[in-house]
Amino acid sequence: MIDSMPLRRILPIAILALALLAPSVAAAAERTVSVNGSATRKVANDTAGLGFGVSQERKSRGAALRATSERLRKVIAAVQTIPGVGPGDITTGRISVNKFFRGERPLYRASEGISVVLHEPAEAGNLVSAAIGAGATGTRGPNFFLGNPEVAYNAALAAAFDQARTRATALAIQAGATLGPALSIVEGGGVEAQPYAAEPVQKDACAIPGPVGTTAKRCAAAPPVKPGTSTVTATVGVLFALQ
Repeated sequence: MIDSMPLRRILPIAILALALLAPSVAAAAERTVSVNGSATRKVANDTAGLGFGVSQERKSRGAALRATSERLRKVIAAVQTIPGVGPGDITTGRISVNKFFRGERPLYRASEGISVVLHEPAEAGNLVSAAIGAGATGTRGPNFFLGNPEVAYNAALAAAFDQARTRATALAIQAGATLGPALSIVEGGGVEAQPYAAEPVQKDACAIPGPVGTTAKRCAAAPPVKPGTSTVTATVGVLFALQ
């Protein structure tokens, strides 16, 4: 009769040895390298946002509203002549009619405005000049930004990944390995605009003395504008396999 006791003792020891060996084999088969990459780009702003308002005072609500509407139509028509302003780039804003007193006399002030998206930002000065010349009593902007920030961000993201891969390749060589595929990627970053916001400009900026008791409209040359750039930053953390 064969004694099975030694076999019973050896078998658990062998199983334990294999269990201890398995993580080492797995670790060798799953060698990785983790690196970070980043890219920062300055991208020229290609869009501008501006706003124009019209405010008129009359003795009645209806008269004030009609005068404001008539002048705003002229402003809209003037704005539409500027290159870079399309049919869908003008949006009207809130309409208000308020009563106030000048001395003991009641008057009514009606106001309405528009927002304009300009796709040729270098024309922002001409746009302001045209709007005020047509009767705008106030303006805001321009604020410059990227019309499609996703395109610029994706380009920076690709550059950040390329940097991460270059770093990982250098580390793989030092480790005596070959760089394998990316196993995981974590991305971050964004677009930071650098807008310029102009102070409100009143209609008097375009008024010059006319015949007695009147004023004539003649705007000076368009104010200078510089669209500037937006900063696009992308970062990635990438885990590569080593082969």
